[in-house]
Amino acid sequence: MSETKFKDIARQIEQRIDEGIYPPNAKLPPHRELAAELDTTPATISKAYKLLAEMNRVESFVGRGTFVVGESHLNQAIQPSESETEFNFSILQPYVLQNLSPLRIAYQKASLAFTPELLAYTDHSGHHAHREAGAMWAKRYGLNSATASNVLLTNGAQHALSLLVETLTQPGDVIAVEALTYPGILAIASLAGRQVIGIDMDEDGLIPSALETVLHTHKPKLVIAIPSHQNPTGITMPIQRRQAIAAIIEQSAAYLVEDDIYGFLNEDTLPAICHWLPEKGIHVSGLSKAISPAMRCGFVVAPEHLLPVLNAHIRANVWLASPLNFIVAEQLINSGDAFSMADAQRDIAKQRQAIAKDILGDVISESDGYHVWVTLPAHWQQERFVMEAKQRDLIVTSGSYFVAGNTNPNCIRLSLMSIKHSEALKQGLRALKALLESHEVSLAPF
Repeated sequence: MSETKFKDIARQIEQRIDEGIYPPNAKLPPHRELAAELDTTPATISKAYKLLAEMNRVESFVGRGTFVVGESHLNQAIQPSESETEFNFSILQPYVLQNLSPLRIAYQKASLAFTPELLAYTDHSGHHAHREAGAMWAKRYGLNSATASNVLLTNGAQHALSLLVETLTQPGDVIAVEALTYPGILAIASLAGRQVIGIDMDEDGLIPSALETVLHTHKPKLVIAIPSHQNPTGITMPIQRRQAIAAIIEQSAAYLVEDDIYGFLNEDTLPAICHWLPEKGIHVSGLSKAISPAMRCGFVVAPEHLLPVLNAHIRANVWLASPLNFIVAEQLINSGDAFSMADAQRDIAKQRQAIAKDILGDVISESDGYHVWVTLPAHWQQERFVMEAKQRDLIVTSGSYFVAGNTNPNCIRLSLMSIKHSEALKQGLRALKALLESHEVSLAPF
């Protein structure tokens, strides 16, 4: 091979990036595929990709592939609307109009509860009454072992996940996640310098035998799983699968981080995986998905022996989560209003799932949560579909942002809750259906 051939290949790829053929954040072709196209070897493509990475034009992720450097993957997966005319299917949040009025009342009432003690520093991660409310929330949705003494308060579930990664792993350590997972987890791992390994999934979630293989081969310090209404697939693990996962973790050296942020969407309460892992399970929940993203109230239920180090990290980083939101959370939980609001969100999600099923049909996953996982027709490639949808004011999320394993299914994720009105939702879904069925695109082919 010529010493300069890989540099020539790198220049060709860079030209495609500059011309928009490979747009920001797009996944580049696998080594063998591009080697065949450019009449070279996979080794040459590998050297070209490495050179481009050194030039900060691309970035590679173990098990996911190589991507054009652009905006943050998390920012691309979850995009704010730029126009009132857009149909934003990218943001997973509760239907905020439903909770606007009760939240206004709740915050007004909470202001009357302000005392010097509540507005001052406190021991642990937050006030006892607020941790007690967090325990009540976790218990309601499947974790009976939660008490005020083993609950930590964080500024939302994302802060909780970051805290756990930072506290329980070191740079270079391996974290195992579902093969398709929430991009916020991938962003945390990337920024913290942790390696991510994906665990294969089936229709019931994490495959136990695949988990055993990853634990044996890669020896991760943490396994992070989303057991209910999994993001992005919508899968909810049945009880038998939860028990199987717990039994395997119990025999390993890893901790399980159970991101149960969507547990309130289950029609019947399912036991948390951590129910069977009192010493090795860490349970994360919160109010941002059930009440409002503005309520940065996260609850971490951890084994007693981990509480001192987790508290120390919280204190070193934020000292304590702001009590102001937790004053409201305590009142809503103790009165039962928080649970009523969560139930109302579940009902709205069911209604919107029925609308999506009626319009999109069998291309969507079986789910009753906030989102659906859409399998694209063979004539559509996911990055192309996302860009073409954007041309039509339809903001959707490419399946590539969720990939932690070796496979990259040709899918997109649609949130059904962020669009304000049902008629607008129907209009957006019909436009998506027309695009799914269309073979005509306005962009030049790759």
